[in-house]
Amino acid sequence: MNLPANLKYTKDHEWISIEGDIATVGITDFAQKELGDIVYVEVETLDQTLEKDEVFGTVEAVKTVSDLFLPLAGEIIAFNDDLESNPESVNSDPYGAGWMIKIKVANMDEVEGLLSSESYKELIGA
Repeated sequence: MNLPANLKYTKDHEWISIEGDIATVGITDFAQKELGDIVYVEVETLDQTLEKDEVFGTVEAVKTVSDLFLPLAGEIIAFNDDLESNPESVNSDPYGAGWMIKIKVANMDEVEGLLSSESYKELIGA
């Protein structure tokens, strides 16, 4: 199971990379394996400010559709447009080319509530 130690994680299986007050968000390797072949990623919240744990989009796999939850409150400032033509990037490279959104974090104190890679491993039983 690929769980980079430099990232933060949520109980809803999103990963977060933070640089300054900008966070990049995607779904974990565990989540993409559970979902199966991803065929579509939808984010209609670009340029909106959302609260922590609000739904920011959906990911559609061959067998299911799953909501995506915002790990930190903030404004969604970017969507990975490459996912429109290559949603399978989420399966093949969830921590790289498969990133989903970037947010301008509203409250950096919320970062403390995220999981470390070790805590996330315990959550998923890895």
